Amino acid sequence: MNEVAHKKRAEENQLAAALTKGPAEVLDFLLPLWVGSQLGASAAEVGALTALETLVSFVVRPIAGALADRFDRGRIAAVGAVLYGLSFVVYAVTPGIGVAYLAAVLGGAGGALFWVALRARVGEGLAADDGAFSKLFAAEGGGTWIAFVVALTAIAWIDYRGVFWLGAAACAVAAVVLLNAKSAQVREEGAPRLLQLGKRMRPMLALVALTAMAEAGVALLLLMHLQRGHQLQLGEIAAVFIPGFIVYSLLPDYLHGFVRKVGRTRVLALAMVASAIFAAGLSFAPSPPVLAVMWVLSAAAFAAAIPVEQAVVAEAAGLSLGRAMGIYESATLLGATIGTFVAGQLYGSDTGWRVACFGAAGLLLFGSFVVRGAVRRVGVAEFPVEPRKTVSQKEKWAPRTIEDSPQAAESVTEEANRRANPLRNWAIHAGVYIVAQAALAVAGCSWPIEALFGEVHEAGWYWNSSGHWLLNLGRIWTFVLVIDTVWTFGRELLKKRPY
Repeated sequence: MNEVAHKKRAEENQLAAALTKGPAEVLDFLLPLWVGSQLGASAAEVGALTALETLVSFVVRPIAGALADRFDRGRIAAVGAVLYGLSFVVYAVTPGIGVAYLAAVLGGAGGALFWVALRARVGEGLAADDGAFSKLFAAEGGGTWIAFVVALTAIAWIDYRGVFWLGAAACAVAAVVLLNAKSAQVREEGAPRLLQLGKRMRPMLALVALTAMAEAGVALLLLMHLQRGHQLQLGEIAAVFIPGFIVYSLLPDYLHGFVRKVGRTRVLALAMVASAIFAAGLSFAPSPPVLAVMWVLSAAAFAAAIPVEQAVVAEAAGLSLGRAMGIYESATLLGATIGTFVAGQLYGSDTGWRVACFGAAGLLLFGSFVVRGAVRRVGVAEFPVEPRKTVSQKEKWAPRTIEDSPQAAESVTEEANRRANPLRNWAIHAGVYIVAQAALAVAGCSWPIEALFGEVHEAGWYWNSSGHWLLNLGRIWTFVLVIDTVWTFGRELLKKRPY
């Protein structure tokens, strides 16, 4: 597969991941609130709904891994996206908690098929791009914060069910992207089987489960403390989390360059120590702005660690990428389930809250000491090997076509770069925004003008509903432009230089 095909394939994977990850994270955030407040579900029913989706996903993930090693991974991931989308549809139309259990089953199965097959598909490209998983993680982070901004600004306008319909639409687009992607042959001959893989990667999988346990537990502790300890509303809670999600989308590719310099085990150990500091600091219950800054630092640590773990698992898998990613996803889910359960049980009292925070910190510190041995035992290199372009003798003496001409390729690349220049695109976005807002200001419906120069409004006017539909559209557009600005200039500042 040539460089252009590799790049196109990577872009398809990243787009599908962004379209699916964002709605899934929004669903996890909104579902307990929605079923409790609008469907009248008890705490036990909410827990049963979440547990059912987790159980189905856990059971299906090894099966998804076997399927991804036998059939086209893009098609398997597309089926998962369709099931994911159907779960959103069922949530959007369900009259009560009983039908919601069907949505949980569909979501659990769809998530297992989608993520196992997609990560295996990404693993195919490691030979061509050793930062493939960092780019995937960045795409997931970008999809998450965009989905949160859209959902939380639109929820007062279209209600929870409307947000679920938007999630279904995003999953449908992801399925179309993957179905239109070029198929790749899946080779199974000589591939290690599930039990062989599990035995070989046991130390790394234990580390993955530990990381997931700490990440999920700390995130839940932060969420509950913002809601119950600081009495924050939905939009205010999201404002604490969103900067961390933006870090997920900006830093992974840049941090991968750091991995190349200092090695995988050092980065994993440093990331776990940083996360342990955040977990311990959380126990002192600082103010929400301080928590937001701490969460950004913790997000940066996870943005460095998780792609490294995925790359190590993929390299250790050999030809069994599907099965390896199935085991990896199962370990992640198991760790996250234990982490959230324990955190929820311990949060109730001051003593339990501090035990949970310091317990997560202790686990992460322990992981930082054993990470070197875990990576060495799976037999992968300490430093990722950067792909190098090689030319075979056959290619060396083959007659060149117009497409093979370096000058032609350079011309095409330069033209593509001009079209894809992010600063140029941002300037166009900003120009259209300014012109549109000037016209709306004449009509008295410009949200930024009203927000800056109008009368003082309550917090809900800025976050939930601003009244007139043109003001609501202007509010969403303004938020999107602000995030587009942070995204564009942040990527330019952190753009990875060649090493």
